[in-house]
Amino acid sequence: MLSAILFDLDGTIVNTDPIHYQAWRQMLLNYGIDIDQTFYKSRVSGRLNPEIVKDILPQLSQVEGEKFADEKESLFRQLAGNLQPLNGFPEFLAWTKTHGLKRALVTNAPRLNAEFMLEVLGIQDIFDTVVLAEDCVAGKPDPAPYQVALQNLSITATEAIALEDSPSGIRSAVSAHILTIGIASTHDPGGLTQIGAAIAISDFTDWHLWTLLDSLI
Repeated sequence: MLSAILFDLDGTIVNTDPIHYQAWRQMLLNYGIDIDQTFYKSRVSGRLNPEIVKDILPQLSQVEGEKFADEKESLFRQLAGNLQPLNGFPEFLAWTKTHGLKRALVTNAPRLNAEFMLEVLGIQDIFDTVVLAEDCVAGKPDPAPYQVALQNLSITATEAIALEDSPSGIRSAVSAHILTIGIASTHDPGGLTQIGAAIAISDFTDWHLWTLLDSLI
């Protein structure tokens, strides 16, 4: 029986990728690196900052890399003051309330970003638990964040659905044995189902989502 919905944040509740792309591109230009969307999707999107910086800027020390990442996230927050959730998200939240479902946020976003986005969207108090990668033994694509969410909610994987937009997030949720719905806001839907998503939808108005949910309630 369905007991909880586990939400990713970036790209799932709100499409922040255009803003993250802008911030990464602006920061990397300082190092003579001009990225495009293909580069961003393959080497940035869905990954943790330490991994990204080590991959793209291996010449930076750990301290320099952390400073770079902090400056990039500060720039993101400067640019992201007018965030809006994906279509249908408020109605989906109302549906979870109607059916008495628990809600968890499971994100690789740095703490300051997560807190900032939840406040801008006005949803800082809707989750029964918030799981940040930095508080787990490993971030996505490792299953640890989703395993922590299940533990915090005192439920099993079969009682939950995860909503994810990135390959790393889908791998994380699927590895935790959770039925996973792909949100195709940032990646090709076919690619999301290929790596384990049960279905891939455009946003929360997609009838495929509601057909699946009706079969589980």
